[in-house]
Amino acid sequence: MSPVSDIAFSPAVKAMQARQGSRMTYARMSEKGDWPSEITQDLASFIGEQTSFFLATASADGQPYMQHRGGPPGFLHVLDAHTLAFADFAGNRQYITVGNLSENPKSQLFLIDYTHRQRVKLWGEARVSEDAQLLRELMPSGYRAQGERCILFTVTAWNANCPKHIPQRVEAADVETALRDSRQRIAELEAKLARLHQEKHED
Repeated sequence: MSPVSDIAFSPAVKAMQARQGSRMTYARMSEKGDWPSEITQDLASFIGEQTSFFLATASADGQPYMQHRGGPPGFLHVLDAHTLAFADFAGNRQYITVGNLSENPKSQLFLIDYTHRQRVKLWGEARVSEDAQLLRELMPSGYRAQGERCILFTVTAWNANCPKHIPQRVEAADVETALRDSRQRIAELEAKLARLHQEKHED
């Protein structure tokens, strides 16, 4: 049976790794355990925290396309150990992703957490579903968006990269929370200082 990582390490990629001196490292990795093909609890937790990801597809003749998807934490659902799903919100009506998937199911998800400098790549196949009940279940509660369809992604393999070269950025909501807490703490300290100042002058 071919290693799971062969989904990314084609013969041409392996030849390039051999030329550049890294092939033995990845060959040993495959022998020791290779890439996971199931969604672990740690991966599911990571997915549940994300507010965006990138979905890559390609047309039948191989023309690639990358599209961003965003929503509140949890909008990308883990249905089981091999399946992810999300509501496809109405957008600019180009339909490149769903057009590509109609003739080529091969796709990839790229998730990146700038705050914690983590990234995960998932290879697999995606399909479009018009199941109205599933769409209702996938729609984030209270989120202002129109769900048009469901996209289900079957995981073939995934790999978590090192944090090297990932810029550290913080979510605006997290910054606002930190600023609010800081302002509240400053107000409390100023009130305490005012009381101490008043008590000093009353003595």
